[in-house]
Amino acid sequence: MKEFFREFFGIGGYKREPEGYMSWQHLTFVTFLMIVMVALAVYFGRKNKNSDYKTKNKVLIWAAILIDGFELFKIIMGCVSSKDPLNWLYNLPLFLCSIQLITIPLAAFSKGKVKEASLDFVFVFGILGAVLGTYAAGQNYSAYPVLGFDNVVSGITHSISGFASLYIIISGMQSMKRENSIIVFIIMLAFAIMALIANLTLDYNYMFLMRGDGTPYDIFYNLVKGNAVIYPIIVVLLFAIYIALFYYVYHLIIKRKKKA
Repeated sequence: MKEFFREFFGIGGYKREPEGYMSWQHLTFVTFLMIVMVALAVYFGRKNKNSDYKTKNKVLIWAAILIDGFELFKIIMGCVSSKDPLNWLYNLPLFLCSIQLITIPLAAFSKGKVKEASLDFVFVFGILGAVLGTYAAGQNYSAYPVLGFDNVVSGITHSISGFASLYIIISGMQSMKRENSIIVFIIMLAFAIMALIANLTLDYNYMFLMRGDGTPYDIFYNLVKGNAVIYPIIVVLLFAIYIALFYYVYHLIIKRKKKA
């Protein structure tokens, strides 16, 4: 049992070989997570759709507690297993997916315009982060066993982001006011700037602004031959385009529903 826990948590390094990115083990595991994520979002979203706002918000409060709790535990275990007290510097919430560690709690606990913009941010990026952080996470599944601590916790936290996104729209908590799209972009841009500063300081790759690392971003990284200026600009522009398209499609659907 002791050996099992040591191997699961990767203490001293994993002895098992990674099954590999896009292996059947990888795809089976993340598909299971996605099924559970969607099922729970549909269940709680439909259950609370006609409830008062306080009742709806309780689910987001639990999502905020769980996602930050899992991530904090992961950071602590990372420091323990690596025997490096500064390991947390490489687990800052500066990936696109991990911004939800801050925006989900803001959506759950804040009020007014901040809450409104945070709810929209989680809605817009939560499901994208869930998919990219599970199916497209080549950097994780190429490095760690599928059922290892790193991938299990990463899968759970990304699934919570996707759950929160789906729950917000199903329960009707989103506002999606057009003016909020600017705030959503500003939030994303602020984190991108912080990520770039951290990357240059730590020689790391937060938000994949330095290179693709086995993710779909590699397409654009290779396209510009790794240009250190053009590549991060393309990544940020992709975020901006995604936000604009998301709002456009959302309002197009709402408009057609009103006409129907």
